Amino acid sequence: MSTTTPQQDMVSAEIPDWSREQKTFLSWDPARSLLASIRHYQRYAASRNPLFKLMSKVMVLRHRFWSVVTGADIPLTSKLGGGLLLPHPNGIVIHPDAIIGPNCLIFQQVTIGMRAGSPPPRIGGHVDIGAGAKILGNVTIGNHACIGANAVVLKHIPAGKSAVGIPAKMIDET
Repeated sequence: MSTTTPQQDMVSAEIPDWSREQKTFLSWDPARSLLASIRHYQRYAASRNPLFKLMSKVMVLRHRFWSVVTGADIPLTSKLGGGLLLPHPNGIVIHPDAIIGPNCLIFQQVTIGMRAGSPPPRIGGHVDIGAGAKILGNVTIGNHACIGANAVVLKHIPAGKSAVGIPAKMIDET
């Protein structure tokens, strides 16, 4: 007997769906443009080619532009899994050391950060994080989990569970 829902079966928690981040040429899509600037910077900065090193400097400027347009604070060195969706990227803050798995969905005003003296959060694959949620400290969010809007997550959330409230508590979906 499967413990996943049909929607969870459709989106992988391990294999990134890069088509979720693609945008058409010259289309106005600030969220995907911001992600593209991060991806390109990481690709160019990792290269030993001097031309690519120069291009990484250009990507820093591109990232700054899209950060201002979107109002998001997502560092260039973020550990983001592929297939990340940011439908409304304004106000999103992600700590540079936080780890976000593939195919996640993050809405506006989400903060993924640290508490004093603790390691950063680790977000599993295909996690949906509602608007205004805060994920703070040494927590792990399991694959296919859902974090409700305005939830403050301070404890681990197992795979496939939903958490809501301040502080966040797991709920049983029926």
